[in-house]
Amino acid sequence: MKPNSFKFIGLLTILFFCSAAAALPQAGHGIGRIGGAVVDLDGKPLEGAKVSIVFSLNDQFKFEVTTNAKGEWSFLGLGTGNWNMTAKAAGYMPVTQALYVSQLGVNPKVTVKMQKMGRTGGGMIADDASFAVLEKGNQLFKDGKYDEAIASFQEFFEKNSTLYQVQLNIGDCYREKGEYDKAVETYAKVIEQSKTDLAGGIEMNAKALAGIGNCYLKQKKLAEAQDYFKKSIESSPKDEILAYNVGEILFANQEYDEAIRYFELAGKIKPEWPDSYLRAGYVYLNKADNAKAIEKFEKFLKLEPEGERAALARNILNAIKKSPAGAPLPRS
Repeated sequence: MKPNSFKFIGLLTILFFCSAAAALPQAGHGIGRIGGAVVDLDGKPLEGAKVSIVFSLNDQFKFEVTTNAKGEWSFLGLGTGNWNMTAKAAGYMPVTQALYVSQLGVNPKVTVKMQKMGRTGGGMIADDASFAVLEKGNQLFKDGKYDEAIASFQEFFEKNSTLYQVQLNIGDCYREKGEYDKAVETYAKVIEQSKTDLAGGIEMNAKALAGIGNCYLKQKKLAEAQDYFKKSIESSPKDEILAYNVGEILFANQEYDEAIRYFELAGKIKPEWPDSYLRAGYVYLNKADNAKAIEKFEKFLKLEPEGERAALARNILNAIKKSPAGAPLPRS
């Protein structure tokens, strides 16, 4: 490798990490606004539901509100980017979904439909203690304490046997432990039970199929993984988040060509969503394809010209364009 190539790699690596470090403390702050309503499956507003929203790049930046008599909620002061929203209401299954917030325009209203919990042992299961156990399991999973997380999720499931969705979490734990047979067996249970779930069955089925695909990918069985990822997308073909998440799984496993396919699919499903172009740009950086990386970053910047992510993408673009012809890009 030529000396100037090393110099470029060092420059771009420092640029990336310094920019990222500078952006994180401010991540989530902005002038964006998003709102909507929480309703039951019949469209009846749910008053008193708790809605929280957390910035995906900084989980310390969190808002929480309670819906009014019309089931309405709203958040102000949000930065551009992905947010994770959770809605909880007594007697209903909690709902979690990813949202994209823009500061540059009006964000569409989000209607959250909640399904009543089933009855177990003659009573309605919906209590703060159960939610606490579930959230404890989620935190243990984040901390890499998979055995303890499994115990928490199983404790929750024993008391809330109609909420089969928690088995996805258990499957994820087994997958991260490397116990792939147990993980696939658990995901298969979700697929079977999702068939009778008229509200969220399609989403659960797609996530479980993607979970199985991830198990095969971690075992370097690419053909089997691709088959399940394909089934996952086919089961929910209009879900850009699903396609994006499959791309992320493949990207993390350095399957760059396959990751590109799914990021581009997410872009086709929702062309105005900037995230798929941003991630595709990073994949092309790792493939050392300057021209394609520039193309994707420029597309991203047309859709999101302001904010921390835009500043970082613009800095990377400038570094690429100033690099010597043919200089390799950082592979991180």
